[in-house]
Amino acid sequence: MSSRRKKKRYTMPPQSNPNPSLPDDLILSCVARVSRLYYPTLSLVSKSFRSLIASPELYKTRSLLDRTESCLYVRLKLNPFDENPRWFTLYRKHDRTLTYNTSNKKKSSVYVLATVPIPHSPLESSSSSLVAVCSNIYNIGGSESPSSSVSILDCRSNTWREGPSLRVKLMSCAACVLDGKIYVSGSCEDDDSTTFQVFDTNTQTWDLVSIPCSETKHDFHYKIVWFDGKLHMVSNKGVDAYNTKEGRWYMVEPSREHYKYLYDSYCKIGNVWYSVLKGRFSKFIWYNTEQRVWRELKGMEGLPKFPFDACVRLADYGGKMVVLWDMYVLGGKKMIWCAEIALERRGSLEICGEVEWFDHILTVPGRYKFVKVLSATV
Repeated sequence: MSSRRKKKRYTMPPQSNPNPSLPDDLILSCVARVSRLYYPTLSLVSKSFRSLIASPELYKTRSLLDRTESCLYVRLKLNPFDENPRWFTLYRKHDRTLTYNTSNKKKSSVYVLATVPIPHSPLESSSSSLVAVCSNIYNIGGSESPSSSVSILDCRSNTWREGPSLRVKLMSCAACVLDGKIYVSGSCEDDDSTTFQVFDTNTQTWDLVSIPCSETKHDFHYKIVWFDGKLHMVSNKGVDAYNTKEGRWYMVEPSREHYKYLYDSYCKIGNVWYSVLKGRFSKFIWYNTEQRVWRELKGMEGLPKFPFDACVRLADYGGKMVVLWDMYVLGGKKMIWCAEIALERRGSLEICGEVEWFDHILTVPGRYKFVKVLSATV
């Protein structure tokens, strides 16, 4: 009579417990309560800690203890010939404490953007698309030739695995996430037609029937956003909108209020879109869905003005807004800066942003390129 083998729980390697007086389960419980921002530092303590931090049991324990949190991932191309851009993540410096300078009312940062050692990263190109769902980052596409590949980065272990392939090979694609589903639009390899495929991240399956694109008025859509209750697909010639509930396409007239601010620096937090205007009168704005107008985000004291040539990226960071931007320094290099913004809704017509901290987090070559900024939950 066969018996099922019980799944082996994580245990520290023999004679490697950093504190032999503490049981392994207690160490696991303690580390699970520590913010992931400290994990790169903890991994330097010993091999056993490095093994613990990479173990699935740690993240199961974090989930059971309700200690999951947002983790910022940044993809950078450090030179024009870099075929495999590097991944970075935000974490706390181990040799500094948070201070508050009363002379200029500025909190000094304890954060740094550090390289994430991710082996066997799939090749990436301008035709691929990156989106984050829970603890996974999906790389859809990935080469200049027609591709159906889907790779999934598990942000808990920082390892890649192969995902279910696209049902139709695409020359290039754009994607967005809505209610746990990934909507992918792209041009087919055999003709100039456009296909619209949907991936359910819960079941890890592609819908058998793709959304028909015969009613769209434009060619390849290089961006997809969920806006005003519809999926808006932006192309160089115009905008198509798809109502997922009605299953209908709509022609949309691009307007300054709706689309000027969604081409580059924008993010969605909850049901609110945020963006930034660059230049002499740079400011942060948010979209009022009731009045269908953009309004200025109040507060935000302390942040600099962003010149037109600055690269600015926004991201949802666990309900807060993270802002990354660059500026030139001597020697032809650039400094990447980061700010964390707490948001407060004040009635239906006003949202206020409070700058919790901002500082320089990384210096890069002047010809670097921002590929993507994503936030995963781990």
